[in-house]
Amino acid sequence: MTDIKGNKFDLQILKRLFQFVKPYIWQFYGLVFLTIAIAILAPTIPYLISYTIKHHISLGDYNGLLMTVCLMFGVLFLQAILQFTNTYLSSWLGQNVIHDIRIQLYQHILRLRLKFFDNTPIGQLVTRNVSDIETLSEVFTQGIAGIVAELLQLIVILCVMFYWNWQLTLISLSTLPLLLISTYIFKEKIKTSFSEVRTAVSRLNTFVQEHVTGMNVVQIFNTEKREYKKFTEINEGHRTAHLKSVKYYSIYFPVAEVISAIGIGLLVWYGARGIVEGFVSDVSTLIAFIMFINLFFRPIRLIADKFNTIQLGIISTERIIRLLDSEEHISDSGKHTSTNLLGDISFKNVWFAYVDEEYVLKNISFDVKQGETIAFVGATGAGKSSIINLLNRYYEINKGEIFMDGVNVNDYELKNLRENIGIVLQDVFLFSTSIRENITLGNHDISDEQIWNAAELVGAKKFMEKLPNQLDYNVQERGVSLSVGQRQLISFVRAMVYDPKILVLDEATSSVDSETETMIQQAIEKMMKGRTAVVIAHRLSTIQKADKIIVLDKGEIKEEGNHEDLLQLDGGYYRQLHEMQFS
Repeated sequence: MTDIKGNKFDLQILKRLFQFVKPYIWQFYGLVFLTIAIAILAPTIPYLISYTIKHHISLGDYNGLLMTVCLMFGVLFLQAILQFTNTYLSSWLGQNVIHDIRIQLYQHILRLRLKFFDNTPIGQLVTRNVSDIETLSEVFTQGIAGIVAELLQLIVILCVMFYWNWQLTLISLSTLPLLLISTYIFKEKIKTSFSEVRTAVSRLNTFVQEHVTGMNVVQIFNTEKREYKKFTEINEGHRTAHLKSVKYYSIYFPVAEVISAIGIGLLVWYGARGIVEGFVSDVSTLIAFIMFINLFFRPIRLIADKFNTIQLGIISTERIIRLLDSEEHISDSGKHTSTNLLGDISFKNVWFAYVDEEYVLKNISFDVKQGETIAFVGATGAGKSSIINLLNRYYEINKGEIFMDGVNVNDYELKNLRENIGIVLQDVFLFSTSIRENITLGNHDISDEQIWNAAELVGAKKFMEKLPNQLDYNVQERGVSLSVGQRQLISFVRAMVYDPKILVLDEATSSVDSETETMIQQAIEKMMKGRTAVVIAHRLSTIQKADKIIVLDKGEIKEEGNHEDLLQLDGGYYRQLHEMQFS
């Protein structure tokens, strides 16, 4: 799709956009009907004014004048009603369409694999889901419906003008080529300008989101001035892009007004000459044509503006469609479900790379039986966390197979697979909401009693009871109102309320103090009972009781055995690490 250029590309995007209109097709037809009705009524007032001058005012017919004035008020009232209904219906249609698109886009984002988020700035996704979609509402409220209305109005007015007096019509349209040329140039310039504006907005959103989130790093390292300079440069680009579009508007509309005024001047000159020479019937016809030419040139100017609204919408739509068409989603074609998962895990010759063939895991094979604990140790970047990412299918393996209870993980229904695996990560993320919502994640099937039972199991109940409002306590953004240890305990509770068959601990105690670690170690022993456990740790004290310990180095298994076995290996990595930590 991205190879298609120009108008053909625009039409394809509009075609895709109108697929979202199908659920509201009758409202769309109603909008078309209103648009046609408004266009038909457009030349009515000039005609009635001309008729009044010719048949009532010039003849002194007061009663006829009163009737015609009342008729004009009736037409104006009808136009106002139709215009109100048209505006409301187009806005209603636009808001419902962007509501549906935003929901579909967010659902699509939820299904994307983590690899996509590794390569895509969060600010860019925010721009797509908020401002780009908001731009689409303008396409419906001011863009397409407005252009159709103005075009129909032009056609109706043109037909009436030619029917009435073709000579005056031709002289009225003599400046039309100039207006069309200037409109085309304006359209092309503003299209490029709007594209630059959208790019600048995306860059600005991305920068602000990243640097506000990482403000503690900015301040810790005293980089405020440098970051301010970067922001100023990006903001300067944003302003420049906007000012460029403002410049084009500032040039086009005065030029369009001058061309329109020249057309009116030629009309008055030629019409007055026509009245004198007799090929124009009377002054009422000239007055009607002056009104007609204003009605004719005004839509052309508005069409240029509305066309640019569509161009901006097309740019936003193209970006949204590109995101919707991205195939970076996790395949969920598996049909296998298990209500009584045992927890057997088996990796068979697994190879995995985040980028192309730069493998971070190389020919990994191991087995874990139900209820056993397996631990992984190794230097940073050895591939420990990648193993649990593959177990949960956050990423897809390049080669090999992974089995759970003898069934390939790809054959499991994704929801069923993940609800049986509880994960506690080193970097705990808490949402800006209550402790209850952070633990249940919106699952209303989990009762407060289950939460308190899990909290007591992991040792979090004591501090949770002391919090204001307890479970209703708002932890603020990213849990800043809690200590690091408290956030870690909340993550333990969150994992345990789902009663997982497999428990994954990714350096879960590395961010807590020694006292909290001792308490968590006691809780972990209780949590592991009857469950298969996969533990990643730097502190060897947390894994000495593991049934199997695997030492990883540069994505390969270097050593394998229990704590005592590995200590017997002279010059072994595990033994060196143990001596370093306990010397």
